Amino acid sequence: MSRPPNYEFQEWWNKQRAKDTADDQSLPSSAAEDFRFLTVDIQTPASPSAAAAAAEKDRSRSARQLSWIYLLKLHQIAHSFAFLTNGFITLVRTANRRIATAPAAHRSESKFYKIIKFFLVLSVFLLLFELVAYFKGWHFSPPSLESEVEDSVEYVYAKWLKIRADYLAPMLQSLTSVCVVLFMIQSADRFFLVLGCFYIKIRGLKPLAETDYSGDDEKESVNVESYPMVLVQIPMCNEREVYQQSIGAVCVQDWPRERMLVQVLDDSDDTDVQNLIKAEVQKWQQRGVHIIYRHRLIRTGYKAGNLRSAMSCNYVKNYEFVAIFDADFQPGPDFLKNTIPYFKGKDDLALVQTRWSFVNKEENLLTRLQNINLAFHFEVEQQVNGWFINFFGFNGTAGVWRIKALEDCGGWLDRTTVEDMDIAVRAHLCGWKFIYLNDVKCLCELPESYEAYKKQQHRWHSGPMQLFRLCFWDVLQSKVSFFKKVNLIFLFFLLRKLILPFYSFTLFCIILPLTMFLPEAELPAWVVCYIPGLVSILNILPSPQSFPFIVPYLLFENTMSVTKFNAMISGLFQLGSSYEWIVTKKLGRSSEADLVSIVENESTLLHRSSSDSELAELNKLEMTKKAGKKKRNRLYRKELALAFILLTASVRSLMSAQGVHFYFLLFQGITFLVVGLDLIGEQVS
Repeated sequence: MSRPPNYEFQEWWNKQRAKDTADDQSLPSSAAEDFRFLTVDIQTPASPSAAAAAAEKDRSRSARQLSWIYLLKLHQIAHSFAFLTNGFITLVRTANRRIATAPAAHRSESKFYKIIKFFLVLSVFLLLFELVAYFKGWHFSPPSLESEVEDSVEYVYAKWLKIRADYLAPMLQSLTSVCVVLFMIQSADRFFLVLGCFYIKIRGLKPLAETDYSGDDEKESVNVESYPMVLVQIPMCNEREVYQQSIGAVCVQDWPRERMLVQVLDDSDDTDVQNLIKAEVQKWQQRGVHIIYRHRLIRTGYKAGNLRSAMSCNYVKNYEFVAIFDADFQPGPDFLKNTIPYFKGKDDLALVQTRWSFVNKEENLLTRLQNINLAFHFEVEQQVNGWFINFFGFNGTAGVWRIKALEDCGGWLDRTTVEDMDIAVRAHLCGWKFIYLNDVKCLCELPESYEAYKKQQHRWHSGPMQLFRLCFWDVLQSKVSFFKKVNLIFLFFLLRKLILPFYSFTLFCIILPLTMFLPEAELPAWVVCYIPGLVSILNILPSPQSFPFIVPYLLFENTMSVTKFNAMISGLFQLGSSYEWIVTKKLGRSSEADLVSIVENESTLLHRSSSDSELAELNKLEMTKKAGKKKRNRLYRKELALAFILLTASVRSLMSAQGVHFYFLLFQGITFLVVGLDLIGEQVS
């Protein structure tokens, strides 16, 4: 039984305590500190119920505060979940719109796509397996093979660790080492090309011409006989959008009329387009321009067959040089005066190639990225090879050939889809020389849609491998120097046409994701990030205004590696797709207003006159343009499959806390996804 509290003693004690406190306050501070240890503070609640109420009040206050904290965290989680859900829904809607509007025709799956799909299934399975191991803690304490139950998940994971460490990782590491060596060799090639370009710029090296026709305009009497006979060819096929600009730009060349003949080589199978081009040719004929229209009934050999057919005409023997322009090219009025003089006094000179300039390089992101690539090609590759090696690949247009050189090396052949590179290699093996003019530019148009660009790149990367198979023994047996043979085989074909797409696709799209699931095989961070960044800086130097796009350029080049690799393989092994020759789609972005002003200002031209039939054809053109076929969206399956492979690998990389690899895989996967959904380039409805 508990003893009852003594309230009288408690009252006396409180009075005594109050008195002591008053005495302490009256003492000095030092004395108060000396006597403070005698003071005992005893507080007793008035009753047990009061103490319980105070404690309950404190507990209720803490619970309320915790509730607000949990509500705040829940709100943050809900906000993040809503953001991710909204992004996922947007992506699904975009994909659904692409699928709904994509062409319904069934496309058979290629072997290459089946291989990529296999890697996708494998990566998803491995990710699920690693997630199970991660949540069970096996990443921190790997299980051993001494498990009691051999069929358990723990035993299977331990067996997988042994297999990947003893068998899979060494093979992957060997392939990685080979690709890294190829990567470094190709990077060194880029570095030396840039050094050569700097040397040319610093020394001010330029080809010299012995003749100059630019001052003839100021002379009262000009000796027309001093101008060589020039044949100008415009090969085209169903070029509804750009035929007027190209024909008009060629017909206003500042060259004596009697010393120039224009051939419009039309391979169109559309009757309306044929009639339009004929009307345009007749219009310029009425103005006194020597221009003829040629149309083949049987379109064999594509562009090469078209050019070969035109060169077989009897009147060609009267001409010394031939200038070639594709249908979307607009040479300046002084193009011939800036190129023909370089042939004077150089009887061994076969080709004068000029630089391309793009009227739509800032149209969208795709054209900006293409401009970076082509600026490096012309400013660095063509200029350095032309100056130091005296050989480069003919670009197929915006160049002037000596007709004797074409005949000497066998003329145009349609054995590959890169007839321009073919004839350049054969002319080089016959001992002819080339000149590249970086200061002479010819306007043209870049493909604005990913579909057109993809088809163009496929032809440009499958054709060189076809040509390599055909001319390999010819190079070895030719009479050119050993250095030129090494340059052709190793640098021109193997390093820049075969090794570049091989290591780019294999290293960044296959090996890098696999190293996330086989961490025993290591891919260093400098291979993933630093060296590619340095190479991208080298590539972008010729177009410094494009520096803000250096990261998209790096990611997009890796994305295009799947197309280039597929094209390289199809050309090397002569698969069916390597023989496809598809005309790159143009939109007619060329400056028509500038062309019209040039035509109107030419004093030598007759007044514009068109027959009623010509006006009817032109009106028909406008109506056809407005009622053109609706463009459709597309889905690119290879790019989408690789996107999910890279994103799956990025999740696995996040589990291993690999920073550089994770960010690279994440952004590269997003880039593949954007391209696969056709969200880059020209936006179509």
